[in-house]
Amino acid sequence: MGRCCYYAVGTLSLLLLVTSVTLLVARVFQKAVDQTIEKNIVLRNGSETFDSWKKPPLPVYIQFYFFNVTNPEEILSGEIPRLEEVGPYTYREIRNKTDIQFGDNGTTISAVSNKAYVFVREMSVGDAEVHLIRTVNIPAVTAMEWADQGFIQVLVRALLKAYKQKFFVTHTVHDLLWGYKDEILSLVHPFRPDIPTYFGLYYGKNGTNDGDYVLLTGEDNYLNFSKIVEWKGKTSLDWWTTDKCNMINGTDGDTFHPLITKDEVLYVFPSDFCRSLYITFSDYERVQGLPAFRFKVPEEILANTSDNAGFCIPTGNCLGSGVLNISICKNGAPIILSFPHFYQADEKFVSAIDGMHPNKEYHETFVDINPLTGIILRAAKRFQINVYVEKRDGFIETGNIRTMVFPVVHVNESVLIDKETASRLKSVINTMMIVTNIPYIVMALGVFFGLIFTWLVCRGQGSMDEGTADERAPLMRT
Repeated sequence: MGRCCYYAVGTLSLLLLVTSVTLLVARVFQKAVDQTIEKNIVLRNGSETFDSWKKPPLPVYIQFYFFNVTNPEEILSGEIPRLEEVGPYTYREIRNKTDIQFGDNGTTISAVSNKAYVFVREMSVGDAEVHLIRTVNIPAVTAMEWADQGFIQVLVRALLKAYKQKFFVTHTVHDLLWGYKDEILSLVHPFRPDIPTYFGLYYGKNGTNDGDYVLLTGEDNYLNFSKIVEWKGKTSLDWWTTDKCNMINGTDGDTFHPLITKDEVLYVFPSDFCRSLYITFSDYERVQGLPAFRFKVPEEILANTSDNAGFCIPTGNCLGSGVLNISICKNGAPIILSFPHFYQADEKFVSAIDGMHPNKEYHETFVDINPLTGIILRAAKRFQINVYVEKRDGFIETGNIRTMVFPVVHVNESVLIDKETASRLKSVINTMMIVTNIPYIVMALGVFFGLIFTWLVCRGQGSMDEGTADERAPLMRT
């Protein structure tokens, strides 16, 4: 009976070990989980994924840090600008998608992404409608740019003089962001109806959208989940000088496909950058107890390389690494984008301004993604809006100012998964982890029964070695 017992235990141990190895090699449970995720994370009407995409549940905040000019007269005399960072001025960003239509047998979906901004006083340094900021007179600088291009040149010069426009202006944070009526733009508007009479860094963006999108739902392939097909009726941009630079790649950055690997390069198209970007794996993270892959924007994105030559407008006119001239998509306004405080930019941009302190922790753009579901757990999109300034002949307003990329404001658009949502997601992930770990559980049972089998064998061997009293008696008795 004892022998039968440990033979049965040994056989069971062997079967469990063989089964576990077979399941691991065939990836049976991992494939089952992957297929379940691929099937469920699709933009399908009525699904939880669709509802979260339509109206994102996580709170998004956008913070503005303005650079207040402290020595305007000295700057116009040719001295280095001294800037003081003032902020944050924080707004809750409310998002939702409307005008939704499905097409192509459910493989594509079209929509517009509406955004509205609500000021959050308790997360700000002061009242945006009261605090004053001195900064570059962007409408005037833009008008000078138009004059240099031959557009109503005489009129612009006359207007600047007649209205005594200064190179630096002082406005409230609210006006600088959401718009104020500008005299120069108002007079130019009849000649250029596409130029609004109001100017604001985010003028026309509160309660509106950035255009129609056509996206892939992921129905045909999970890798295509929320990938952009068209924007404003176009499959590519027409601002830049090469087809590669004009490509619209990836998602809008709000969503990513599931089952992400750290070897992937993820593409995003933030329309306010006027170009596509890519992000690469940086590190392993944990957010609210959930595993995450951190992806960041690499330094090469704004590097002065041959790959980025197509972004130099006019052709060959590259300002240097770390900055992007987007005037071509901003009605000719000399707007230059960079990361905050010229993080990852050439030293010449940092040293040209007194008050720049680039720091990886505060100025890097990153996104922490749960690799199993593709859900964003934490993210920070950080960039800086600058103006290209220089002394211009015929414009006394520019004085003897140095040629430089002049910082105006830097922005931090961030999101962090809340504890309640994290708890629900953790429950789903734990269930999936248990399923994928079944082969290891089977293997552990196999090892456990193997140890029992070994113990039984050793115990049985010891019993046989000891023997009975009759067996230990000598064969020849005297």
